[in-house]
Amino acid sequence: MKFVEIVKKTNIDFIGLRNKAFILSLVLVVLGCIGFVMVSLGKANLSVDFTGGTQLQVKFSEKVSIGELRGALTESGLSDVQIQEISGTNEFLIKTKMADTEKEKVQDIIGKDIAANLKDKKFEIIGSNMVGSTVGRALKKDAIIALVIALVCIIIYIAWRFTFIFGIAATIATFHDVLTMLGIFYIFNMEMNILFITALLTIAGYSLTDTVVVFDRIRENMAKMKAKSDLATVINFSINEVLSRTLITSLTTAVTIGAILFLGGEVLFDFAFALFIGVLVGTYSSVFIASPLVFIWRRQIR
Repeated sequence: MKFVEIVKKTNIDFIGLRNKAFILSLVLVVLGCIGFVMVSLGKANLSVDFTGGTQLQVKFSEKVSIGELRGALTESGLSDVQIQEISGTNEFLIKTKMADTEKEKVQDIIGKDIAANLKDKKFEIIGSNMVGSTVGRALKKDAIIALVIALVCIIIYIAWRFTFIFGIAATIATFHDVLTMLGIFYIFNMEMNILFITALLTIAGYSLTDTVVVFDRIRENMAKMKAKSDLATVINFSINEVLSRTLITSLTTAVTIGAILFLGGEVLFDFAFALFIGVLVGTYSSVFIASPLVFIWRRQIR
C-alpha cells in the first residue's frame, strides 16, 4: 500500500548520533529528577488538587485586569494566591492554600477583600471548590503509584511482545519522557494538577506506541538481515524505514493539540502544552533513546 511521505528515503546514522543524544537526555533527566524532588518536598508549583486549599471562580460585570485583582488581594495581605484569567470573559480562577475554618469561609474572606479594594467593580463568586490537605496528599501519592504501575506494565507488555531487553529500553525511554515533562514544568514554574498527571500518562502511552512501531520494524529486519548486516546497520535501516510514518503521526497529533493549545483558553493551556511537548519528546525518545539502548545491550550480550 502507498502512503503519503513527507520525507523520501533517508540514510541517517541514528546509532552514530547516540552519544550526543544521550548527553542531551542526561540534562533533561537531571532537571526532571530535580523537579521530582521538589514535588516530593512540596516546593513545586502544585495546585490545590495536591496541596489542599480552595479554588474560586469569580465573575465581574465589567472588564478587570489581572493586575487590578492581584493588587486588591495583595493589599489585604493575601500573598499566596494564584490568579488565572479565563480568556474571552470577565472571569478569573483564584486558587489559595487557605481552607475554610469554623468561623469563616475562604469564599467570604476573598469576597470581602475584593469588595473593599475594588469598590466600583460589581462581581459574583460563581463557583467554589475546596480540597482538604489529606485528600491532596492522597491524590499526590495515587498519582505517583499510577505512573509506577504504568511503567511496570510497559516492561511486562514489551517483554512479552518482544524480549526483556526491548521492554527495559522502552521503559527507560518512557521514564525519560515523564521526567523531561516534569523538569520542564518545574523550570517554567507551571502548575502541576490532575490534568498534568493525565497528560503524563497520555504521553507515556503515546511514547510506548511510537516505540513499539520502531521495535517491530527492527525485529522484522533482524530476522531478514541477520546474516549479512551488523546490528547498527539493521537498526539504522529500520528507523529510516519508519521515519516518514513517525513524523506524519507526530505532526498530525501535534497540529490537533496545537489547536487546543492556542484556542482552548487558559484553563486548558497547561494540559495542551504538556501534551504538545510530550509528543515531540516521545518521538525523539523512541528514535534516539530506546533504539540505541537496544543496540548497546544486544552488543554487550554478544
